[in-house]
Amino acid sequence: MSLFETQFSHPYSCDPKFSKRVAYFSMEFAIDQSLKVYSGGLGFLAGSHMRSAFELKQNLIGIGILWKYGYYDQIRQQDQSMNVLFQEKIYSYLQDTGIKYTIDVNGHPVWVTAKYLPPQLFNSVPMFFLTTDLPENDYLARSMSFHLYDADLAAKVAQFILLGVGGAKLLDELGYEPDIYHLNEAHGLAASFYLYQKFKKLEEVRKRLVFTTHTPEEAGNEKHDIYLLNKMGYFCGTNFDEVRFITGMHNDIFDYSQVALRFAKIANGVSALHSKVAKAMWSKYEGLCPIISITNSQNYTYWGDKEMYDFVRNDKDEKLVIRKKYLKMRLFETVADQAGDLFSTDVLTLVWARRFAGYKRAELITQNKERFERIITNKKYPVQIIWAGKPYPMDYGAISTFNSLVHLSKVYPNISVLVGYELKLSKKLKYGADIWLNNPRVPREASGTSGMTACMNGAINFSTQDGWIPEYANDKNSFLIPLADQSKSTSDQDAQDLNNLYDILENKIIPMYYERPAEWLAMMKRSMLDVLPYFESNRMAEEYYEKLYNA
Repeated sequence: MSLFETQFSHPYSCDPKFSKRVAYFSMEFAIDQSLKVYSGGLGFLAGSHMRSAFELKQNLIGIGILWKYGYYDQIRQQDQSMNVLFQEKIYSYLQDTGIKYTIDVNGHPVWVTAKYLPPQLFNSVPMFFLTTDLPENDYLARSMSFHLYDADLAAKVAQFILLGVGGAKLLDELGYEPDIYHLNEAHGLAASFYLYQKFKKLEEVRKRLVFTTHTPEEAGNEKHDIYLLNKMGYFCGTNFDEVRFITGMHNDIFDYSQVALRFAKIANGVSALHSKVAKAMWSKYEGLCPIISITNSQNYTYWGDKEMYDFVRNDKDEKLVIRKKYLKMRLFETVADQAGDLFSTDVLTLVWARRFAGYKRAELITQNKERFERIITNKKYPVQIIWAGKPYPMDYGAISTFNSLVHLSKVYPNISVLVGYELKLSKKLKYGADIWLNNPRVPREASGTSGMTACMNGAINFSTQDGWIPEYANDKNSFLIPLADQSKSTSDQDAQDLNNLYDILENKIIPMYYERPAEWLAMMKRSMLDVLPYFESNRMAEEYYEKLYNA
């Protein structure tokens, strides 16, 4: 028997429907608040996938990296603006596998070990987290597993090698022979070159490799200098001319996502709209695999408020209203603690919470000062707004947006900006939101799963029609911002979206909340009921087997 079977096997007999052995590679996983190896949506999605695979008794394991300093801890400076803290994380509950081996990075052997997350701790499939933070390594080698999405280019390439080559080699050490290698984004693509060296045929790699692309954004589809990758050992010793031939990369730039699409037997986008956008994006290239749609989803067991659903299903409206107010109170305790603002559970509360990035337009609602002031100072129909989210620590534009909202919150006692947007705070924000505000520029948000978990806690989506929203939303469960004219300039689209946002907020949302509470309650219930079961991750995990792994 293999080491995996004797020491790390699944704590269940795998369902015959899900018997193919799958290794799921992801740069980040949001499994539990205490395990800070994630930055945002990609990790939230991967965490839900691992939980659903466990619930469905799937023959799948997770491969990630144990980031010593996590992504970063979001803290405040003296003036309440945000600051970045890199603090060592300790995880006594992770088990030492006793496995050590080397991978080649930049012509040097780097020692790697893996820590094991037992399934019973957080109800996930068996998971392994790679680290180079070992005394056998020099400081540079140790630092490969320090910072998620390191800003240094060479360090980032080294991390990609660690995830891909280190992950594939770990599977050999475990004796776990996957039928399928699933790349959750292209960060782990180096595994394909390890497999190419192992099998010597691209066809053997292709029949084992599947790929999920998560974003149409340029920053999420990275391209690096192909000579740097070759120098650093990314291609696992494959002859450079052969690399060019099999990848189709004939200039100086290596496009990870394009090569993943060339090497995989099949790929998927993460919503119906995103798959359409992805197909159009990659249509000019030849030799790429088919791109299908498997819409992202989130795990109800972890995210959903069970009491609220019990009240909805048993028509206990009065108890539902009381429960929602209680959940709002729990969020508002955090608001008071962090920001010194005392919010009321009787007041309509809007929440914008996700990664701060330009296209997500965190500040959009504030952009017409006169209309914003009219809404935020209305005494008859008051509104409370909360923002939260982590910018990339080197994205100074996004940090500036975050800080400008912090300074705005000092002017208005009914505006708060919270730091530390991780699993725990994300849950609280969804507990307390009446409206989940989501206003990215269409079609740049591939999925946007935060709105799903908001629904699971009695929030109503107020959204542009991007990502998963067109598959879910209608006028009975959401407030939809009409599509802006995409033939117009970005500034014109922003202006159109902003005017529509204000009109819907002033003429529909606020009057319904205060003047027609029965209508509001009906919409809230519809929001909760419509999100299940399709936008629950058990459906998604099943579809991955049906549409991707068994393809």
